[in-house]
Amino acid sequence: MAFDVIMPQMGESIAEATVLKWHKKVGDPIAKDETLYEISTDKVDAEIPAPAAGTLLEILVDVNATVPVGTVVARIGDASEKPAGAPPASAAAPVAAPAAAPLAAPIHPMGVEDDNSLEGRLKTKSSPLVREMARQHGVDLARIQGTGQAGRVTKEDLEAYLAKGPATAAAPAAIAPSLPAVHDPSAPTLGLTPALSVAPAPAVPAFAAGERVKVEPMSRMRKIIADNMVASRRTSAHVYTVFEIDMTHVARLRNKHKQAFEEQFGTKLSFMPFIMMAACKALRAYPVANASVDGDNVVYKQDINLGIAVSLDWGLIVPVVKNADMMNLGGLARSLNDLAERARTKQLKPDEISGGTFTITNPGVYGDTFGLPIINQPQVAIQGVGAIVKRPVVVTGPDGTDFIAIRQIMFSSLGFDHRIIDGATGDLFMAFVKKELENSTFGLE
Repeated sequence: MAFDVIMPQMGESIAEATVLKWHKKVGDPIAKDETLYEISTDKVDAEIPAPAAGTLLEILVDVNATVPVGTVVARIGDASEKPAGAPPASAAAPVAAPAAAPLAAPIHPMGVEDDNSLEGRLKTKSSPLVREMARQHGVDLARIQGTGQAGRVTKEDLEAYLAKGPATAAAPAAIAPSLPAVHDPSAPTLGLTPALSVAPAPAVPAFAAGERVKVEPMSRMRKIIADNMVASRRTSAHVYTVFEIDMTHVARLRNKHKQAFEEQFGTKLSFMPFIMMAACKALRAYPVANASVDGDNVVYKQDINLGIAVSLDWGLIVPVVKNADMMNLGGLARSLNDLAERARTKQLKPDEISGGTFTITNPGVYGDTFGLPIINQPQVAIQGVGAIVKRPVVVTGPDGTDFIAIRQIMFSSLGFDHRIIDGATGDLFMAFVKKELENSTFGLE
């Protein structure tokens, strides 16, 4: 009997996924838990194992096709079986909903009944940017005819809806709170002013007619990164400070203890765990850097979950080391190396790239002096780590004499949200990190 392979739900808020690659062809044998195909979602890329052993009888969803979770994407069975046939990917139906309807439908936050069907959830669970735009304009997404997968409302759909004018775009008073007559300039708007409907400016052509170009579509991951970066620049008031940090002390500690460290913890000791531990201590000292903004409220996160940016051949991903401040240097090194390795082999789970409260990114690995990264929303700060390079610097000896010495120097930046973090606080945060890196023994001595 043929076994249906279902598009899995890789996280509670994930409603659809894109097939990136099939590892088997129709007719190929496959073992249980052997990788069958790769998918991409809003959260993570992942390799999906076969749920049963047998022969791949049918592939129902082509590469680069995006389908709802629950869709039958393939069938596995005995080689002697004939494919039962199925609708194409564009019409493939998700798992059927229960026949019995609830006694009372739940109420949507905007005041309308919540459609709990898969199509309804796809439509209302649009991207965070679209939901935030809709909230600021008092627009009920359920009233917009979406052009995305299964009627999902896209940013372009919402902009077109708003461009029709206030009379059309504004939600009825019965289901939405009235907007103030005068716009508050201090209110975050993602670049849009509430109660005003302005048509988006026409895009400037990327190339001229007759120009020699090669056009390739963005990957799903690249489109997600692009949307997130633009949304972050519109949301946070980005300010940067850059500190020069003498890493000679850390380099000596690392060289002295790295062999014993690897024998004890079974993993290599890089410079990053030292930086992570220093950042954790600074976040405890200045908790506003470990916060988020919720309207007019500051939400102070009680857990320190460090996101560490990992560059991949196909994009960028930020695995999260949960409760990093509770770990010693060995725990940080093992967690970091494990997450980075599984990120590169597409083995991360959705909860391992979510819940971050502060991010560290290391452009220095490519030789950058320092970087000015964009904040990873909804966080309010991000640390950029530059290359560690030997430089001649002026050093003051114990007797007060100045002399030139060769030191291992790193420039590190802090990008922070000026809505809640003042310049002085950002500088004090980095001064704390600098002091830790230049003086702490990190439990090694």
